[in-house]
Amino acid sequence: MSHAADRADLLPAQKDPAAATANAAPARLDGTTLGLYIATVFLWGVSWIGIRAQLGVVAPEMSVLWRFLLAAACTWGWVVVSGMRVRFPAADHLRFFGVGCCLFSFNFLCFYYGGLTVPSGLLSVVFSLASIFNMVLGIVIFRQRVDARVALGAVLGAAGIGLLFWPEIAGAGFNAGALWGLGLCVLGTLFFCSGNMISTVVQRRGAPLISANAWAMTYGSLILLAINLLRGNEFIIEPTFKYIGSLVYLAIGASVLAFASYLTLLRRLGPARAGYTTVLFPIVALAVSTAVEGYVWTPLAVIGVVFALIGNVLVLRRPAAKA
Repeated sequence: MSHAADRADLLPAQKDPAAATANAAPARLDGTTLGLYIATVFLWGVSWIGIRAQLGVVAPEMSVLWRFLLAAACTWGWVVVSGMRVRFPAADHLRFFGVGCCLFSFNFLCFYYGGLTVPSGLLSVVFSLASIFNMVLGIVIFRQRVDARVALGAVLGAAGIGLLFWPEIAGAGFNAGALWGLGLCVLGTLFFCSGNMISTVVQRRGAPLISANAWAMTYGSLILLAINLLRGNEFIIEPTFKYIGSLVYLAIGASVLAFASYLTLLRRLGPARAGYTTVLFPIVALAVSTAVEGYVWTPLAVIGVVFALIGNVLVLRRPAAKA
């Protein structure tokens, strides 16, 4: 079986973990990296349409299960057709399981249930903090140095999203249910960022990204299957074009392709810079909402977008070369 695909851009060929030092210089933002960045922001930025289309008949946990079962099947197809590695030591499987827990099951469940009592604007603000959480975890776990410019950009981005959704946040009543929902959203963000850290370790150990994702999505699907069985949910699929079409997009576009793009950015740019994509998702979502639903922009929302875009420039701009 050929392993040529293991050397492709999405499949890091790094075999020596020590060679990928935690303090490596930021990668150049070349055309490929910028393309992956834009693809990640767009694919996840419009995924809210698909998620909304799935609400109603089918239990949220069941919809997430169908999503990752289909995503895992497609990713395994990618692995087989490309001739990638499928066998890994037990230690790597523990890491794949951790990624499955953090990126492909529990984080989604936290946000689905947190969103029941928390305004979507506040949910977006909490998730945009992933750029800051990633930065902190990168410092603690990998001893990564973070440029002050990147830190400022992350803070500006989170503040911008706060301004963007401020009317919705200010109008929300914070009773016990809302605080519980907020806690779930924070927990979901921490799951997401923890998955980022585990995936970074997996890639530094030389596991091909797509093979790792295939195993992780499989483990995530098994976790979701167990949760659905425990909750006694009906194993049904809503037989409508809206539901099935959204399922296909969420599985292939927002899962297989988006996670492959994002986790590649994680390796290329580091957790803090890659995590900034979470700040831009809500802006893409509102841009689509403007065209589809007639969203009306307020001066505060425009200021919020400006803050987020300035933060984006600070995060992605390469530091000046030292003389």
